[in-house]
Amino acid sequence: MSAYIPPHKRHTKGSPSPKPSPAPESLIPTFKKNLNFGNQKRKEKYLGGILYAHDAVSKWFPVGLTVDDSQFSSLVRLQPVSVERKSGDKPLSLVLMEGTNQLLDKPWLLVAKIVTEDLLLSFQHVKCEMEQSNMEELKPTLVARFGRILFYGNSSNSQESLKSPLGETALRQMKKSFYTNVPLSYMEYIGNLPFETLGLEYGEEKELYYIKLSDNLRSDSTVSCRCAIAEDQKRIQLYKIEVNQVRHMVEDMSCLGKSSDLRLMLHTKKIMTALSDEEIAGIKNLIDSGILDSEVKGGLRWPIGKDSSGGRYAVIGVWHTTAKSYGNLSIRFKLRHADRFDFRSSTSEVSWETSLKMPGIVSQLRVGFFL
Repeated sequence: MSAYIPPHKRHTKGSPSPKPSPAPESLIPTFKKNLNFGNQKRKEKYLGGILYAHDAVSKWFPVGLTVDDSQFSSLVRLQPVSVERKSGDKPLSLVLMEGTNQLLDKPWLLVAKIVTEDLLLSFQHVKCEMEQSNMEELKPTLVARFGRILFYGNSSNSQESLKSPLGETALRQMKKSFYTNVPLSYMEYIGNLPFETLGLEYGEEKELYYIKLSDNLRSDSTVSCRCAIAEDQKRIQLYKIEVNQVRHMVEDMSCLGKSSDLRLMLHTKKIMTALSDEEIAGIKNLIDSGILDSEVKGGLRWPIGKDSSGGRYAVIGVWHTTAKSYGNLSIRFKLRHADRFDFRSSTSEVSWETSLKMPGIVSQLRVGFFL
């Protein structure tokens, strides 16, 4: 396995309502309002470059406080945070006021109660899609991601809105994103947990490359090629082709009093099983043209004119990841370092990420255990 060069050495080009609150307009894909639901086999649209199902659920709510809505605004504030972003206002994070001690003992129990109804409904839609998907294998995934929910807006105006009686409503209406990068100290803490005593086994450490391709014949599709370093250590080798991660449920939670926020997401991917020889040859040609280079963002580069194939496929992004995982049949905890580069915008991002996949719950949902 080739040596990994640290990024700094490279050349760089809450207390929720009793029921989940309605998703704000800013989080619901606007295409949902204008669709004809007569044919539901394929009605997916992009929102901010991300593909959502036509019936996707997307919500935000705070978790952790024992107070009611009328007291919420007086116990929290929006604090500017320093993260790498291309432009715009400096993002804000929701934090507790100093001295606040009205916290729930076991907030995760309330979280489970709140998200269960949405999860059951979303998975029913997934099952319907799985029954209709006869050309590709549809793979559902339920994952919890840890990071920080970022709010966007003028800092002073946002603070004033938060102080109003409708402070929580004002937060719902603000533009948000989920920042997956966590501090290295957090990664080290998680990595030192006694996983064996928790019934989790250590899986092998993996170094993978994800190459994102556009497809001129499918303008609404993004092809994702999962690759590993070949045995000769000089090239990458393709071993799985997927298309279009589609989000069916996204529930973001500002976890007040905790070191990170939480995103619970149900999404699907289609594993391509019906590609023609010509399609496979075009994709492999692109993969084989990639050159391993630890000095560039994403870890791969292409010779001039070799980043497209036959006028159909073109490289639009590269991820280089190294990950450790711990798990059993029910859950899989992953610690990952990701180095991403987007060819379309010439932007990059390096992050430390933690996530928890729950295949056990997905298996139970498949057989209707929770219904």
